[in-house]
Amino acid sequence: MGLIHLELFATLDLVAQAPGGPEEDPEGFSFGGWQAPLLDEVAGEQIAAAYAEGTDALLLGRRTYDIFAAYWPHQDDDFGNLFNRIPKYVASRGTPDLGWAGSTHLGSDLPAAVREIRDRHEHVRVVGSLDLVQTLLREKLFDRLDLWLHPIVLGEGKKVFDGGEVPTNLTLLEPPAASPAGVVFLHYGLADGVPATGDMAADRGDGRAD
Repeated sequence: MGLIHLELFATLDLVAQAPGGPEEDPEGFSFGGWQAPLLDEVAGEQIAAAYAEGTDALLLGRRTYDIFAAYWPHQDDDFGNLFNRIPKYVASRGTPDLGWAGSTHLGSDLPAAVREIRDRHEHVRVVGSLDLVQTLLREKLFDRLDLWLHPIVLGEGKKVFDGGEVPTNLTLLEPPAASPAGVVFLHYGLADGVPATGDMAADRGDGRAD
């Protein structure tokens, strides 16, 4: 069984809408393209390294797929060559135009389709695709969460955890790494069980919580 990786760029208040540009997802959002001023060489190398780790399929929501399909087929670089070569799986309730070579529209039973994809590939990357991410969080159909936190607060926009999440344990797979611009890369893996609770006062043994 392979791994499903969620690749997400977020602000400190966990807004992940339209990091790449103002036309990416403009509805009800004033800050499209917020990532660009903070994307330095170190963060760029982290992102490139994440995708270089054996990626052999993309799993995308309809909006992200349309953006990628309009851009990447015309790029002759490392990302373009990778994305154009590997299979692309599209989660959409509609009937998307799948003109990008190697694209497949997933059926109505999304969890079952994603499980089949995970059995078929080693490293499946989910980029952006916030609506799809909510389904994957709800079903715990992910194995890794790569989260780049940027040192800004927007106060509006769609968030990483936006109604799809359920109680879930994660484990930090490597120490956090910060770029010169203050972007912090967090690399998590899905862990067993659900969050535990405790009593800090009881743990101290003296009845005091401070």
